[in-house]
Formats: sequence, C-alpha cells, structure tokens
Amino acid sequence: MTTDQLESLKYPIGKFQWPVNTSPDQVKDWIEQIEALPARLRQLVSNLSSDQLDTPYRPEGWTVRQVVHHIPDSHVNGYVRFKWALTEDRPVIKVYEEQHWAELPDSKSAPVEHSLLLLEALHAKWTYLLKGLSVEDFGREYIHPETGRSIPLAAGTALYAWHGEHHYMHIKQLLEVNGW
Repeated sequence: MTTDQLESLKYPIGKFQWPVNTSPDQVKDWIEQIEALPARLRQLVSNLSSDQLDTPYRPEGWTVRQVVHHIPDSHVNGYVRFKWALTEDRPVIKVYEEQHWAELPDSKSAPVEHSLLLLEALHAKWTYLLKGLSVEDFGREYIHPETGRSIPLAAGTALYAWHGEHHYMHIKQLLEVNGW
C-alpha cells in the first residue's frame, strides 16, 4: 500500500481545517450534521456481523467496533468541553488518551448498541444545547493544553461535525471496498 493510499484511508474526507471565520449559517449546518450522525451511523452498522464489526477499517487501524465506540467517547469529552466553555472563563480542558480508551473492554468487545444508544442521547442533548446558544456564546473559548490553541465554540462545532463524518466515512469506505 502506498503512502497516498494509506493517507486516503486515514483521512477519507481530508484533514480537519480550522475555520478562520464562521457564519451563523455554517454553525447551523454543523449542528445539523452532529444531530444527524447517530441515525446515519446506526443505519450504516446495524446489519453488520460480529466478524464484520471486528474488521479494521485500514491496516493497523481500529476495528469498526472500536470506531463506533470511539465516537461517543470523543463526543462526550466534546460536550463537557462545551459546557466548561459556557460556564467558565476560557477553561483549560482535560485531554484523554483515545488510543488507550480504544483498548479497554468496552471498546474492544462490547455490543455497538451500547454506543449507538449513548450517541443518540448525547447528540440529542448536545444539539438541544447548541440550538439554544447565541452568536456570542459560539465565540466563547476553551484552551487545549497540548497545543495552547484557544478554540471558540463555533470552531469546536465544526471540529465535531467533521469528526463524526470522518469516522462515518472510515466505516463506509470499508463496507464499500468489501461489498458489505
């Protein structure tokens, strides 16, 4: 496999690009993407067998099962980061070791239904929150401790919309390649 092919498997929709300026219409689109993800993901994986769920989406990558479990793990962290930014002045967030989380029993072997239900509830609550925010609220920021980057909630909304689609496409590409 060439480096370009591997890069395409790693980033099927491209690497995330931090938005420089955001409009309310863009934010609305990102919220809609976040809101739609749970149903789209459920439809994508609901008929997969256990063997298919335990297939890596790329060489040396996570299995479909790990990806499905990773999405709500990541988005729970995102939701909490948003709540901190809305209730504290530019909080420094806590990072988590996603590679280690993906190796825990709930990510490696639990039924994907657990994470699909969590994602549905989480995204319902998160999008309810997001739809109630003002333009000024989307300018509130949190600080990433490893990069020092100050992240406005509008850009964070773009990040999590991208993140969901990024992993959705990992799975979709695998299904297409294997004819599932």
